[in-house]
Parts: sequence; structure tokens; C-alpha cells
Amino acid sequence: SVGNRNLRIKPSELAGVAFIAAGFWAWSEKGVLLDLTKVTQLHGFDPVWLVLVVGGVTFILGFAGCVGALRENICLLKFFSGVIGFIFFLELTAAVLAVVFQSQVREWINEFFLANVKAYRDDIDLQNLIDSLQRMNHCCGAQEPSDWDLNVYFSCNETHRSRERCGVPFSCCISDPADSVVNTQCGYDVRNKPRREWTDHIYVKGCIAALEDWLPGNLYTVAIVFIVISVLQVQILNISVLILHLYSLGTGTSFQNVLNFKV
Repeated sequence: SVGNRNLRIKPSELAGVAFIAAGFWAWSEKGVLLDLTKVTQLHGFDPVWLVLVVGGVTFILGFAGCVGALRENICLLKFFSGVIGFIFFLELTAAVLAVVFQSQVREWINEFFLANVKAYRDDIDLQNLIDSLQRMNHCCGAQEPSDWDLNVYFSCNETHRSRERCGVPFSCCISDPADSVVNTQCGYDVRNKPRREWTDHIYVKGCIAALEDWLPGNLYTVAIVFIVISVLQVQILNISVLILHLYSLGTGTSFQNVLNFKV
């Protein structure tokens, strides 16, 4: 019977465990596990949180769906169906709100980016995330390179003595294809130069504007990805609800029963 089947670790559960392990490893490298107060001390966004949340949700859903189906556990299956439906509802709501309130969303993204600019040196993972974003999109700051004046290390404040004063991170620099080694000091003092000379050394477009330029040209790709994910979620939800209904009828959950079932 279904209830006597051996439980096996599923890929989704392995993926969840891998994400969680990677998240805790990253925290251990930063000393967070030795001093948990560091979790609340970061003023910007810690990417490790995203890894842990994705890993946790993936593992819990994989476990609930697998064990619920194999052991005919109605509570786990209802939990699985409810979470999948809730996630789908959140995604749909977020998409609608993003379209209806575009200006507010843009302002929120701008404030979020500026907050992380301030915290750029506070966390190595956040620093790598911002550097990757700026290098991939050929942008600098949220709206312009001057946004980096918000960061204490890059501020042009006269009393500030950092070597990075009035500069920008190296990820803002226009790289030379001939250079085999990244020059991490290329952004030093660049904002001390006249603005007309900035374009010779760094990207002057803000990352929000770069994102807005990227989105129209990739709208179909984004739409297709969103539709595929939505269809998969709806199908998973339908199958889980169908299995619950089959249990209520006492017909079991063999693959053939699922295929032969008609509403």
C-alpha cells in the first residue's frame, strides 16, 4: 500500500538542505553564529537571508509534499496545498501591484538601493551583490554615481580621510578588455574630477535607469518565465487537491488513479 512505501530523500529536499547549509556556512564565515546580534546590526540587505528563506521553504514544501503523499497524511497535504496557493497568490498580487503602482515601486526600489549603498562596506555578501549588479548592468549608484556620497567611505566630506574619499567602488569603472587583473582602485578620487570627465572612467547611468532600459527589451522573456512558473504552481496545486480528493473517496493515490480521475 501507499502507506508502506519507503521514504526516500527527494531532490527538492536535498536542494533545500543545500541552501540552508550554504546560508549557515556564509554566516559562520562572517562570525554571525558566534555573535547573533550581528544579524540586526546590518543596516542593509543580507543576501544570506534570501538563501536561508529559499532553502527553508524548499525543504519544508518538499518534505510536506513527499511525506504527505507517501504516508497519506491529510494534514501535510493540506499544508502543502495551502502554502503553494499562498505563494501563488503573493506572486500574483505583487505583479498586479507593481503594474498599478509603478511610481511607488520605483521609489521603494530607489530607497532600498540607497540604503544598501550606505551599508556597502558593512557586509561582504552585500558588497559582492552590489558589485555584481553594477558590473553586469554597467551602472553606478541608484540614480547616479553621486549616490555613493551617502556611504561614509566614499563621501566627499572634507573631514573624511579614507583613501576612497570622493570615489566609487571598482564595479563602477569602465573596464579595459586588455586588463587581465581587476584594478580595485580605479574608482579612487574619480568624483573629484569635473563631471564631464566621469564618462571616461566610470559608468554614469544609475542602476534603476539601467533596469528600466533592460526590462522593455526582455519583457517577453520575463513574461514567459512568470507564466511557466505560474502554470507549474497551478498544476502542482491541482494535483495535490486531486490527491486529497482521492483520499476522501478512499480510492488511493496510484498514478493510474490520478490519470483516470474525472471531475
